[in-house]
Amino acid sequence: MRFVLAKEKVLVTSALPYANGNIHLGHLSGAYLPADIYVRYKRLNGDDILYICGSDEHGVPITITADKEKISPKEVIDRFHNANKSAFEKFGMSFDIYSRTSLPIHHETAQSFFKSFYDQGILVEKKTMQFYDEKVKMFLPDRYVEGTCPRCGNEEARSDECERCGSLYDPSELKNPKSKISGQTPVLKETSHYFFPLGKYQDRLKKYIDEMNEKYGWKDNVLQYCKGWFNDGLKDRAITRDLDWGVKVPLDGVENKVLYVWFEAVLGYISATKELSHQRSEPDLWKEYWQGADTKYIAFIGKDNVVFHTIIFPAILMAWNDANKDKFILPQNVPANEFLNFEGKKFSKSRGWGIDLEEFLQLFPSDLLRYTLAANLPENKDTDFYWKEFQSRTNGELADILGNFVNRTFTFTHKHFDSKVPERNNLQKIDEGMLDYLKSQPQKIADLLERFKIKDAVFEMMNLARAGNKYFNDSEPWVTSKKNKEQCATTINICLNTIYTLGVIFEPVIPNTSVKILKMLNARPTEWSKCGNSILHPGQKLNEAEILFTKIEDKVIEEQINKLEPMADKPIESIEEITIDEFKRVKLKVAKIIAAENVKKSDKLLKLQIDLGGEQRQLVAGIAKSYKPEELIGKKILIVANLKAAKLFGIESQGMILAVDTPEEGKVKIIEIDEAIEPGKTAK
Repeated sequence: MRFVLAKEKVLVTSALPYANGNIHLGHLSGAYLPADIYVRYKRLNGDDILYICGSDEHGVPITITADKEKISPKEVIDRFHNANKSAFEKFGMSFDIYSRTSLPIHHETAQSFFKSFYDQGILVEKKTMQFYDEKVKMFLPDRYVEGTCPRCGNEEARSDECERCGSLYDPSELKNPKSKISGQTPVLKETSHYFFPLGKYQDRLKKYIDEMNEKYGWKDNVLQYCKGWFNDGLKDRAITRDLDWGVKVPLDGVENKVLYVWFEAVLGYISATKELSHQRSEPDLWKEYWQGADTKYIAFIGKDNVVFHTIIFPAILMAWNDANKDKFILPQNVPANEFLNFEGKKFSKSRGWGIDLEEFLQLFPSDLLRYTLAANLPENKDTDFYWKEFQSRTNGELADILGNFVNRTFTFTHKHFDSKVPERNNLQKIDEGMLDYLKSQPQKIADLLERFKIKDAVFEMMNLARAGNKYFNDSEPWVTSKKNKEQCATTINICLNTIYTLGVIFEPVIPNTSVKILKMLNARPTEWSKCGNSILHPGQKLNEAEILFTKIEDKVIEEQINKLEPMADKPIESIEEITIDEFKRVKLKVAKIIAAENVKKSDKLLKLQIDLGGEQRQLVAGIAKSYKPEELIGKKILIVANLKAAKLFGIESQGMILAVDTPEEGKVKIIEIDEAIEPGKTAK
């Protein structure tokens, strides 16, 4: 397939980062660097493009951070908004605006959507039971309640979920519940909330996704996430929450309720574009991008945000469009990346494992990081950032390939051609081959970028630099400068024009380096479509050359690696020791899964039927986000066979599956047993 580089109106958004922590490298590889590379390429192509982002500044994590530090939520969001905005700027992100959801324009936008749905009569008010702190007179979200897990005994379990064993349970089952605000025992109290009827839009959403996939080719990981949600059936979702911090519910008589962050945060893209319109004194500018029939909307995200941008946000826009004349466009594509880990492990703020963007940029130039991340993006599977790989790509690719080609060409030109672009003369076969390759690469790279295959595109960019080096070597200008000056001039002319093309096509990835290259050439950037042609005029004076990349010494990298050693040994949590006699009481047995199905009204639980070697049991396990039911049939696993039976969602569970955490947030991997071992065998 060949993409025609037609001029387009394009709206691009990157997921709004939570303003309760610093941006790290994992964030960059998901929603930000891929988007920035795509945006920069589209601008070079002459497209009309708008790039929107900002801080997500509401929700429980913000208030928890504030409570912990004994400061106001506003102080938290101001700190992290400013810090992340600054880090993004230093990294070279080319947002048209980096807004924030605490602004009045966002509150007004989110409230207008809620009011439209309320007036349509599509919101459903339901009563629910929720923990209530009588001392501070407030309902407690799940993160504000801590107690003992009824399944594994973890004393730091949430009101309805245990992160240690993965169990889900009714809040009434939590043992010894305590309010994290007052330390008092909360009570279960009835409250009411408004629910958005997500299921009402399931058929339309499936049709929309199928059509977009057929036209534009959505990524398999995105389609699989959507399929899983559709298979479970979309359910009503609470659109309000009992909190003080957030966008107030715009109804008379409704007190201490705000719009749920999952609902209002995605509307931050729209409010940010409105803010930009006001900044540019073009109040209707935002409508051209959000309501223009010819606009192409691309939403860049990490895989943990797939459902919000493929199902929830489109459903919200559909609901608005049903009742209003001003129709919003839906995402044409949602290129979600997998996760980037750090030195083989998941980024962890609590453990100090990883490195923040701001900290990284104090050590190394931004272009080095941009290139390494771009060359190793987790487009189809999780990848890792390794310090050694960072050093290898900097030294071996940026310095030894791109930097070397530029430096040797400029050095030769300054010495033999008075720092001017020489004439191109009669072409030899080797020259024609290089020119053909030079002309073909920009289109090849463009085709890849249009399909969001950014890692492959970066590889082809560096391939052009590799080809330039090879052409320089094979042409031997140090020989022809003495024997055939005209042929030597042709070689250097082609090399300089190759460098010009490299300076333009590398701009989306390493923008600061691109500026340096064009300055050295005494040239201005051109449109992408003109790359690969002979742009530089014979006789054009070149500026002084400079070293583009400085190699990173081993000791510098070793210093960074050594910083990690104490962190790596730091325990994740304190582990209470037990005696051998206590351990012997735990009966671990091999079981075979013979049936599996989803638990109704739960997106986390699966009901399993297992064979224990002549005995069949029923288990309920919180692994629905990790496995589809059909994937589990026939697997041999380990279970705790003598655990007291418990009920989850009214279903009895007679045991517990053993599983381990994965680098992917919220997902686990069950411990599988060799096929040759019979069900019922006891692990010793």
